[in-house]
Parts: sequence; C-alpha cells; structure tokens
Amino acid sequence: MNSFTRRGTLALGAGALAAGTIGRDARAAIPMGNATPPQARIESGATLRVLRPTKFVDADETVFRENSAKFAAQTGVQVRVDFAGWEDLRPQTAVAANTGAGPDVVVGWADDPHIYSDKLLDMTELANYLGQKYGGWMALPQRFGKKWGTDQWVSIPMGGTGSPCVYRISWAKEAGFDKLPTDHDGFLKLCQGLKRNGHPAGFALGNAVGDGNAYCNWLLWSHGGMVVDEAGKVAINSPQTLQALRYARELYQTFIPGTVSWGDVNNNRAYAAGEIGLTQNGVSMYFSLKNDPRTAAIAADTAMEHLPTGPAGKLAENVLLLNAMVFKHSRYPNAAKEYLRFMMEAEQYDPWLVGCGGYWAHPLNAYGESEVWRSDPKLAVYRDTNTVEYWSGYKGPISAASGSVAADYVVVQMFAAASSGQSTPEEAVREAERRCRRYYR
Repeated sequence: MNSFTRRGTLALGAGALAAGTIGRDARAAIPMGNATPPQARIESGATLRVLRPTKFVDADETVFRENSAKFAAQTGVQVRVDFAGWEDLRPQTAVAANTGAGPDVVVGWADDPHIYSDKLLDMTELANYLGQKYGGWMALPQRFGKKWGTDQWVSIPMGGTGSPCVYRISWAKEAGFDKLPTDHDGFLKLCQGLKRNGHPAGFALGNAVGDGNAYCNWLLWSHGGMVVDEAGKVAINSPQTLQALRYARELYQTFIPGTVSWGDVNNNRAYAAGEIGLTQNGVSMYFSLKNDPRTAAIAADTAMEHLPTGPAGKLAENVLLLNAMVFKHSRYPNAAKEYLRFMMEAEQYDPWLVGCGGYWAHPLNAYGESEVWRSDPKLAVYRDTNTVEYWSGYKGPISAASGSVAADYVVVQMFAAASSGQSTPEEAVREAERRCRRYYR
C-alpha cells in the first residue's frame, strides 16, 4: 500500500521531477484537440482509495505512484494506492462490489466493469471528453468501455497488453526459419524444430490472467472458434473449436514440461533462463531482458512477431486490458472521476506509457504518436495492440456472463485438459459448453 498526500510528494524527490519534465515534452509531442473537461468540483475533504494490479515493469508502479502524488499535490486529495496480485485483483473487486465498501477506484481487467455495471458511476461525459481531446478511442477500448449496444460508458480503459510471439532469432534459424511462420502448420513445424534442438516452446496453460488467456484465446479465435454467437447463444462446441483443440494437443508436445500449472511469471523466467526458445508475452519480458546487463544478449537475440492470424487474416491475439471503474459507494465521486481524468492527460499518461516501454499500450489514438513507439523498432508490434477485433466472449455481447466465463477460466481449462490428455477434445469441449451454459441462460 502506498499513500500520497501533498506533503508526501516531497519524498519522491528527483523521480517526480523527472516525470514532470517528461510530461512537458509529452504535451508538445502528443496531438490534442480542443475539448472542455467535465466541470466536476472535487468534494471538500476528499480522500481516495485506488486498487490496481501489481507491476511487471518497475516503471509501471513508479510512474503511476508519481502521477498519483502529483494529483495529491495539485488538489490536496489524499490518494492511497493498493497494488494487488493479478490473481487477487478480481476477488478483491468482488468484495468491494458486494459489500459496498473499500476502494473508490478499481483499475480492473477488461470484463470486470460489465460484471458490476449496476454498481458503477456513469463515465460517459469523461470518456467523451478524453476521446474528443486525444483523437478518439481505439476499437477494443470502445467495446470494453461502453455498455454493450449503447453509447453509455461504464469505465475508462487505461491501456492494454498485447500478446505476440516472442522467440530467439538464432534458435529459430537453427531450426530452419528466418522469421515466424504466418500459418498454423508452419508454426507447429518451427516449434517441433526448436524442441528437437533442445529449445522447447512454452505457453501458459494454468489459470493465468494474462498468459493463459492469451494463449488459449489465440488458439480458439485463430481457428475460427467462438464462445458464443452474435446473439449470445453458446457456440463453443463447434468443428472449429475441435480443430483448435487437436492442434493444441500437437503443439503441446513441443513444450517444456509443467506448463499446465504455469502462471503469469513462469514463461518470463523460463525464457530469461534459456530454458525455452519461444513463448508469448507483452513488452515486459523484453523490457526486463534489455535493461539487465546479464540478459541483454538474450534481448538482442529476441524478436516479437504476430502469431498466425484468424479467418480473413484478422489479428487474433488476446489483449489484457486495464479498465478503470468508480463504484457508486464512493463518498467522493467527483474526486474519483477527476483523478482518472488527470491520469489520462498527456502530462501524466505519456510518461507512464514511455516509462513502461509501451507495456500498457494506449487506448486513445493520439498516443500513437508517443516517442515510445520510435524508441526501439522491436516495440512496433505492440503499437496497434488495441485495434484487435476479438474479445472475451467473442462473438457475443460483453456482459456479466462473458466476464464470468473469463474469470472462471473456462476456455483456458478446456485447452489445458485436451492438450495434456486429461480429456479428449470432444470431452473437453462438452465440459466447456456445459460450464458456459451456467452463465449464459
């Protein structure tokens, strides 16, 4: 837990000053339109509690803390920020929603606001202001920010982590590939070649918010599968899903042992240790490798490229979206909204984006001009993260049901069971169908 007050800002010293300097440069670089911010007067004596996921990149937490301290210094509002483990964030959010107590602001995962939409403040005015000022919202954040089928915003998307393939260039060449294949058969052959040479692949098949969902949703979507159809009817038991499960079982044979129990840190550690030659990850792993002298050579030998696409050549990679919400139980709703506005303004947001190396890729189009996307050619693959046209519960409405299926890891556990041989593909998809129907009624 970190608590920020006007006095506490002084303790941040040079770090806060550095963020302020970057912010002034950012304001000049980020294109901005004319927009009038919402007139929300901060309540007298306001204090705020903010809950968000813990960092994978140090600057994610550092700059977020500095920005919160700046808000406290400028407004006098005391801000307490709690950083929860990724797997702990949803249970803590549920407690806050169900008890009507706890954090005012939760920076949760993509679906979470739709599970609790009746308990959240309307964010339409703030979202429209930010969109007008910063070139409009990108496709995926719009889907997750708005209540399905309406123009009412229930949350403020803050960024998304993409999930392209990350692999060792030299080891891929040893296996006979100069770049990542763009088709499923070629990708399987690459992984088989890596395994033969002692450099197996490794994808998370455990209940991992980021990596488990990233891998399994890619498998489903890239083969043309879906959880539900456009009308919200359960459609997971399909020839396309069975094809994806059979492919996943073959691909699993190229993996390092133990991936069925992997969380969100295991592939990072295995890749950094040279135990695997190929995985899937956000910017965080490359960022960490590049900035550690002990692993800089691995970073130099690392490439990030898009995985085989889905039908019609659409990018089928999962995005882990940060989605901020304000609960109606907050005693200081205006302060909470003003805090989110402040955090999304260029003076604060771009230093966060730059500091993270693009880890939480921007949801507003104007930030596509951020210097971070020109700082390293290898980061370019992450720039358009939030243009992806697939989402949890695809192709159906984003709702409490889609959020619950994602939170219950139905798709992940289906692929884990079929890949490891715990179930046949037919058994695994029938069980997933049964579980989906519990939520889609």
